[in-house]
Amino acid sequence: MIVVETTNRSGVAVEEDAAVELAGRVLEAESVVDGELGIAFVGPDEMRELKREHLGVDETTDVLSFPLDGRDELPDGVPRALGDVVLCSQVVGAEWQRPLVHGLLHLLGYEHGDEMEEREEVHASR
Repeated sequence: MIVVETTNRSGVAVEEDAAVELAGRVLEAESVVDGELGIAFVGPDEMRELKREHLGVDETTDVLSFPLDGRDELPDGVPRALGDVVLCSQVVGAEWQRPLVHGLLHLLGYEHGDEMEEREEVHASR
């Protein structure tokens, strides 16, 4: 079972339930059936701070991913911690689905390139 914890610190209304549903569909399609995942919606200032702190770039962005276990082999009984996807609500606006899919794929070990773009297209069009 996938357990998704959402947080909204963006100051604007977001579709948390729809984000959880999309995350579940993407993970299931990627053959991930159990694990814990965090999805956070943040404002531009917090996103800028996160990007500066973790990537050394002083600008805001649409999505950041903080992977943990990914698809690594884990000992029996150890729950899978997929990591966190952070979305800047003011940057993604109503078009948050593709950035969320992008962030989830990073948690699963995909890197930028053709394969990731193909997987994004498949999942974002569902």
